[in-house]
Amino acid sequence: MKCQVFNLRLSAILTVLYLALIGLTVPAFAQQAQERTVRGKITDEGNEPMIGVSILVVGTSTGTSTGNTGEFSLRVPEGKNELRLSYVGYETEVVQIPASGVVNFQMKPVAENLGEIVVIGYGTQRKGDLTGSVANVTTKDFNKGIISSPEQLITGKISGVQIMSNSGSPNAGNTIRIRGGASLNASNDPLIVLDGVPLEAGGISGNGSNFLSLINPNDIESMTVLKDASSTAIYGSRASNGVIIITTKKASGNKFNVNFSTTNSLQVKTKLADMLSTDEFRHVVQTDGSAGQIALLGNTDTNWNDEVYKMAFGTDNNLSFSGALKELPYRVSIGYYNQDGIVRSDNSSRLTGNLTLSPSFFKDYLKLTLGLKGSLNKNRFSEGSIIWGGATFNPTIPVYSGSDAFGGYTEAIDNTGTPVTRAVLNPVGLINQYSSTSDVSRIIGNFDVDYKMHFLPELKFHATLGYDYAQGKGRIYVPVEAAQYYLSGGRDYGYGPQKLENKLLTTYFNYNKNLESINSTIDATIGYDYQYWKSTTPYFEELNVAGEVQNTSAATDQRHVLISYYGRLNYTLASRYMLTATVRRDGTSRFSPENRWGTFPSFALAWRLSEEKFIKNLNVFSNLKLRASYGVTGQQEGIGNYNYLPVYTLSQTGAQYIFGSEVYNTYRPEAYVADLKWETTKAFNYGIDLGFFKDRLSASVEYYTRKTEDLLATVPSPAGTNFEKSITTNVGNVDSKGLELTLSAIPVDNTDWTWNLSFNATWQTQVIKNLSIIPGSEIINTSAGPTIDSYYFQVLTEGYAPYMFYVYHQLYDENGKPVEGAYASIDGDDEISSSDLYRYHSPAPDYILGFTTSLRYKNWNLGATMRANIGNYVYNGMAMNTGAFGTMSYNSYQLNNLNRSYLETGFQSRQYLSDYYVENASFLKMDNLTLGYNFGKITDWCSLNITGMVQNVFTVTKYTGVDPEVPNGMDNSFYPRPRIFSLSLGLGF
Repeated sequence: MKCQVFNLRLSAILTVLYLALIGLTVPAFAQQAQERTVRGKITDEGNEPMIGVSILVVGTSTGTSTGNTGEFSLRVPEGKNELRLSYVGYETEVVQIPASGVVNFQMKPVAENLGEIVVIGYGTQRKGDLTGSVANVTTKDFNKGIISSPEQLITGKISGVQIMSNSGSPNAGNTIRIRGGASLNASNDPLIVLDGVPLEAGGISGNGSNFLSLINPNDIESMTVLKDASSTAIYGSRASNGVIIITTKKASGNKFNVNFSTTNSLQVKTKLADMLSTDEFRHVVQTDGSAGQIALLGNTDTNWNDEVYKMAFGTDNNLSFSGALKELPYRVSIGYYNQDGIVRSDNSSRLTGNLTLSPSFFKDYLKLTLGLKGSLNKNRFSEGSIIWGGATFNPTIPVYSGSDAFGGYTEAIDNTGTPVTRAVLNPVGLINQYSSTSDVSRIIGNFDVDYKMHFLPELKFHATLGYDYAQGKGRIYVPVEAAQYYLSGGRDYGYGPQKLENKLLTTYFNYNKNLESINSTIDATIGYDYQYWKSTTPYFEELNVAGEVQNTSAATDQRHVLISYYGRLNYTLASRYMLTATVRRDGTSRFSPENRWGTFPSFALAWRLSEEKFIKNLNVFSNLKLRASYGVTGQQEGIGNYNYLPVYTLSQTGAQYIFGSEVYNTYRPEAYVADLKWETTKAFNYGIDLGFFKDRLSASVEYYTRKTEDLLATVPSPAGTNFEKSITTNVGNVDSKGLELTLSAIPVDNTDWTWNLSFNATWQTQVIKNLSIIPGSEIINTSAGPTIDSYYFQVLTEGYAPYMFYVYHQLYDENGKPVEGAYASIDGDDEISSSDLYRYHSPAPDYILGFTTSLRYKNWNLGATMRANIGNYVYNGMAMNTGAFGTMSYNSYQLNNLNRSYLETGFQSRQYLSDYYVENASFLKMDNLTLGYNFGKITDWCSLNITGMVQNVFTVTKYTGVDPEVPNGMDNSFYPRPRIFSLSLGLGF
């Protein structure tokens, strides 16, 4: 009986367990049975497969993304019949699932301006969602022609951005200023970020002024300029002067493509220094010269500029391959650039290579990118005084003397047959006898990892390993017989190699989630950076041809480290209200432990009014957005790596102390400031974006204010407080403000015609608010800028714009002729002294304008780019330095040509500080004019386009010197920018 009861109980328990198990599993099987598989393919407007389109089952968290072929497969629960398709730059679509379970869909791009993807710091963003001041220029809008360096691609394209070539030499670099710069003595150069790797500022031995030219412009896909503190604060301590993000071309699609382009050019000289003709010079000497000067006149007519300058040839050739090897997308390119300068001994050549591999794994959850860029650069530099010699060498004497002395060149010699010390040298002799060459190599690598978490696809981990290595060395040779180093036996020595090393580790997490329940999107980033720089230069000796030491240069070893933590939140509500908050904390080895860390926050808001019903109902705006931002950025460039430390420098040969019969090296203390700290810039930015007629007419207006505090400036040191008369320390403030306008229009766009117009304008001003180490001390003037014969022409003063010209007010007679040595007594004491110097205009323009247009008719394309500066002034140093009769003879053995201004002034001696030579240099320039024809497919396998171009087409200005656009506002023996005629041929296979 007991057994039966036990068996019944056991059966009951088993039955209950069985039923419970059935109850748990049947719904699961039922649910599985009720799910279905949905497949399909997503393509773009050109019917090309789209990779990475986000696909979400509406009402669930179930989703996937398309693979390399644009295809997807997804399990959809019972009762769910809609898919949400989204991709940056394309309209978000909700698609019904048909009974067949196959969804093939073609995505539509959003309005061009709003849907454009812009690369920002540590990520990308849709242009329509930006809250800061960001400008993006892509390949189709780049400047055309012979482009030696990447920044020239966007000259004149962006409001608030000035890009100026430092001279017409192919070895010259460019000066880049975003909103005028924020500092005085520290660097005003923007931070350059190449494929996620921040590049070190400055140059290298053998390429000191054009380091960025080692990157092939033809490999660049886009350039993004971050202007306001909200967009730049993610880069913290290096972002006060703006950021330029360069993105190079990557592999796209599986189709094998070959592209070849060649651009060949001829360069010719334009305007030169306005000197006397041979007949005018001979007349002046015979009329005003002494008997000794008249005796130095020759019987020939030599145009020295024709001997110095030539028509220069240049070529730029690029070949690229792209496609995919099975599942491995790749792009490989090589480029060769060779450009002669219009000065006969000038040349620069560059060989570049670029490899990009971008495989993806696990249905694109893991994406890898390997980028490798290498370049070999060879330069030959012209001797610095050749241009001066071409302008001033006696035009009545021949190039060759008829003797073997000094290589046969006519030179100024004294009674002993020795070259006169500091005489102007024969420029042709300098061209042929002076050899300065350099070899520079550079390799930049980056390895990127993007992993989208399988358990949480909205969360992505990104890592970048970056490495930038450069090496530069050079050689200088001047033969023994050359006049240049005649007394010391010529020159024959090498320098370098200088080695630069830049290592980077970037890691960050990014969370991007569309929260449908609250109609919001969150994009959050948090990360860590480590970057290390090292620069070493070996000791070298400057030798003559016999191997005897003439000078020495000490070895250097410079290093610094930057460690950073940062975070950013982008929040969008209802596609209308946008918020961006950023914070970065930087630690640098350039400051003491007490001042090493700095925090740089920013905050921005935007309101897209065009999404509001009360604006939509107007049917006027396709885009209307208000923006406002505030941020703090920093500065630590241009101040040295060890300025906070007491550094002692070992003396070199020739600077030793003799004690008894022994010679001892000494240690010289350098000036330092122990409490050196961050220069910080606090900036507000207010903007409005407008679009009309589906953005065929668009405008953007920006107003900004900027205040730089704890300015890193070189100022006089109080007596007895340091080892130098001037020190670099934190002192004072600089305030600036500006207004920027950008207009774009497409007046015509149809099958046969397309016309694009773009205009930008900038007004900006800058004022020094404080420049005193001791608060409340007397306001002083700090001399600054270039010099001529130890004379400074510019000054830094509290309450005024930086680098204003500091000169005397010239007086004139009743005929309007300047009176030599006659200046206005500004202080009223009727005596002319330094207290009568006054601040007179600035090299910085008040207004900067840019204009670009392109017109297409069927397969023809016509384009032009123009720029204008208004309100900038230049000191005509060439006119001053060669425009007085006294400059005709610096010795008893030589005559020098005079500037034509002498005929107007009659000055006998140089009037260094006369405001007569400070000229209004406002200008209008046409930088580019292009005409091209696209032949399209000329065979089944080849397409062709041909473009003719002119660069530096014309300049309209009242300035009388060589060029109204010169570095630092000083025109003195300026290397003229050439006019360039180019023909470009492009082939696609």
